[in-house]
Amino acid sequence: MVQPPIRIVIAGALGRMGRQMAEAVQTDPRLALAARFHRPGTVGDGLVSRDEALATADVVIDFTTPAASAGLARVCANRGGPALVIGSTGFDTAELAGIADAAKTIPVVRSGSFSLGLNMLIGLVEQAARALDADDWDAEIFEAHHRHKIDAPSGTALMLGQAVAGGRGVALDAVARRVRDGVTGVRPPGEIGFAVVRGGSIVGEHSVSFCADGELVTLSHAAGDRIMFARGAIAAALWVAGRSPGQYDMRDVLGLNARA
Repeated sequence: MVQPPIRIVIAGALGRMGRQMAEAVQTDPRLALAARFHRPGTVGDGLVSRDEALATADVVIDFTTPAASAGLARVCANRGGPALVIGSTGFDTAELAGIADAAKTIPVVRSGSFSLGLNMLIGLVEQAARALDADDWDAEIFEAHHRHKIDAPSGTALMLGQAVAGGRGVALDAVARRVRDGVTGVRPPGEIGFAVVRGGSIVGEHSVSFCADGELVTLSHAAGDRIMFARGAIAAALWVAGRSPGQYDMRDVLGLNARA
């Protein structure tokens, strides 16, 4: 029996990723672009209101802002659906708590990156951090994005930081150094550093360097086109449709977590 296509709604439809997602959904026979919406009051270009869009959806794909994503999660949970795929980054503690609460009622896939290659990099970074002694190997995370990105470090850089910290068995917040300026003193053992570049049209570059006396190991990933994120979000939408309530990530989608 042929399964009907999964009905996809795009939030933030006029943004860069919103437009990219709409194009990608329309070319996938497993999916149907049910509706698109943007900010309240935005009309034209085939847009509908948020409530009208949600009434038609199996899955909403959302690459907007932390506040908008958290608000959308709350609205979807209050309605009892649809499922939600969130690609926004830069959440504060309250917003993350709101999404976690919504995930008690609806399935949510949230990730700092929907790139398959990047998620594989995260696994490799965690393995390297586990194998290389933190007292001997300094860890530095570098990321670069286009001038329009509003949060720093990127959500992906923080995922990489969490991978290093997880491999070492420590809490990232306890050892992270997000900014260096002025006389910073000698680097303490175990510190995880971050460096950020914003400029031009860089889609996304990330690397993790493990630096010891006399040698350097660097693991890296570069994004050449946003279509890679769209492909990952589509994979997440296909996976989460009809799933039980809960908060998931791309490791679940890729089958890398035991619970998947």
